[in-house]
Amino acid sequence: MRRALACVVGVTVAAFSYSCGGAVSKKQSVPAKQIVVAKDATREELIEKYNLIAKGVNSVNATVELTSTTGSRYSGVIEEYHEVKAFLLAQRPAYIRIIGQAPVIGKTVFDMASDAESFQVSIPSKNKFLVGAVAMERTSSKPIENLRPQHLLDALLWTEIRKEEAVLFEEFNDERARYYVLTVLRGGYRTEVLRKVWFDRADLQVARLEEFGPKGILLSDVHYSDWEPVISNQQQPSATPSEIMFFPRAIRIERPHDDYRLDLQVTKLQLNEVIPADRFKLGQPAGSELVRVGEDAAEKRP
Repeated sequence: MRRALACVVGVTVAAFSYSCGGAVSKKQSVPAKQIVVAKDATREELIEKYNLIAKGVNSVNATVELTSTTGSRYSGVIEEYHEVKAFLLAQRPAYIRIIGQAPVIGKTVFDMASDAESFQVSIPSKNKFLVGAVAMERTSSKPIENLRPQHLLDALLWTEIRKEEAVLFEEFNDERARYYVLTVLRGGYRTEVLRKVWFDRADLQVARLEEFGPKGILLSDVHYSDWEPVISNQQQPSATPSEIMFFPRAIRIERPHDDYRLDLQVTKLQLNEVIPADRFKLGQPAGSELVRVGEDAAEKRP
């Protein structure tokens, strides 16, 4: 009976195959250059690779093409100039300055600065000067007040994974690529996800960095691509191989609860230069309106 049943099944499959064009499946050769081989790595190797950049990049001096994509409530900051040329300075521990200019005419669209305590945003077209505390967690009902320079700082200068932090390790596959994922946990009264670091197994470079707040809120989702070698100190032209680092040329910053997304295409880059402190200072332009972000009075403005 078993042999008879096997024969019946075989004949049925064969008949179905020929009725559908003579074959059940069709093979297609993939060019050798398009075949991506997934590289292997251990949890410890990936943590070391991540920390090499987190500890090795102390300052960034870059020129970028910046594009903003915002929610329906957004108005103001870069609405008039969807694409801008931005000059960006960032330095540890927490200093950043970004000046955005309109294409061709070179008119300043925004000027932003931040340190460990406060941030300032100057918007000449609105004649506004926004200031606020970096530690402020409340989101404004006006998305114009949610664009903060430290969001870019966090995407450029990573936080090191410390030895005492609990880190989970897993694989993730989809139709586009294969990944390794490191999940850094936040301890305390309740264990929560603090950060997820995604590595593309095609080259083992960081492809994505997610930051989470309390109760699992996704604060930031940053995507990295086009990693290229960079001499980490331009003051030393005869750099040894150990002074050459890799850095992404394409960065996408998504802030889902702040209602905006920024795409950065790096066109010029210098790493680990000493940047004078006065280049991070931003004063209030004469005649501009001072807006203290987060204060009740500011929230009630029409």
